Amino acid sequence: MKTSVIVQNLKCGGCANTIVSKLSEIENISDIDVQVDESTISFTFINKEDTFLVKEKLKKIGYPSVDDENTIVSKTKSYISCATGKFK
Repeated sequence: MKTSVIVQNLKCGGCANTIVSKLSEIENISDIDVQVDESTISFTFINKEDTFLVKEKLKKIGYPSVDDENTIVSKTKSYISCATGKFK
């Protein structure tokens, strides 16, 4: 099945590179597509539980969903993830 998540702190291609790289590590997640302009991440999943893993991973690397609080820690993590993604 396919779904999308709207996230916070998504600014550029560096962010997108990091998100694709990190979400690719999750088993049963594929066809990851990041739309920077809309702040959306679309992906294919097998089990409903996999979507929770994606949201948790995104939050961990600084891109919480719009339903989650966007703390200063999240903003800092996204900045670091963005910078890391620019070097890949």
